[in-house]
Amino acid sequence: MTSRAGAEIHLDEVDLGPGVVAGFTDRRGGVSRAPFESLDLGAHVGDDPRAVAANRERLAARLGCRVAFVDQVHGADVVEVSGAHALPDDVLAPVGTADALVTRADDVALAVLVADCVPVLLADPVARVVAAAHAGRRGLLDGVVQAALDALVARGGDITRVRAAIGPSVAGSSYEVPAELRDEVAAVLPPTAATTAWGTPALDLPAGVEAVLRAAGVPHVSRSARDTWGDAELFSYRRSGRTGRFAGVVRLV
Repeated sequence: MTSRAGAEIHLDEVDLGPGVVAGFTDRRGGVSRAPFESLDLGAHVGDDPRAVAANRERLAARLGCRVAFVDQVHGADVVEVSGAHALPDDVLAPVGTADALVTRADDVALAVLVADCVPVLLADPVARVVAAAHAGRRGLLDGVVQAALDALVARGGDITRVRAAIGPSVAGSSYEVPAELRDEVAAVLPPTAATTAWGTPALDLPAGVEAVLRAAGVPHVSRSARDTWGDAELFSYRRSGRTGRFAGVVRLV
């Protein structure tokens, strides 16, 4: 198991304020072999567990701390991570079952795994509390983004200071769905209604996430323009089927 010559973990960093490190990985810098090449961080996709463990260790080294992962189930539950001491010894083991995490500890990073769904990173740099959420279609409708915000505020965060970053995901121009499904989701979140580049019904999940954040009063929202469907440096389940997972990560320093 060797990574591509000269490849290093790339973290597309985003500004969530002083004392916060946050960003999104891509496929570069890991040891997994095709079709998971190379920085696959998903322990549930059929990759060699030794490769995934090595990749997670590389991510931890890049961030300078241990990284908390959860068993994601497309819901809206939030796990609080009290610190690195609360993480399992096995780097492949989840810290809980949920689709969002929150912490006030500065010795641990929070991670959500995606391969088309929307990774959302949140921080209040003044209160020193951070959160991360995995927002797929079901989780978005069930309120996972609002739940992550609520968890952050419950631990001292102030909505007027919150900074949010919406990471790479499948774009509305690429996420084709049946018209009935588009209409069902758009009835709850109108900004999700979209049309693919080839003229068929679609969903724009990043737009839905942004709408939830704006409606909650979050003043600082950044949104990646990267589309997993068309970006070969990102994993995409819709494009490839059997593939790995990249991550949105955030920590206090």
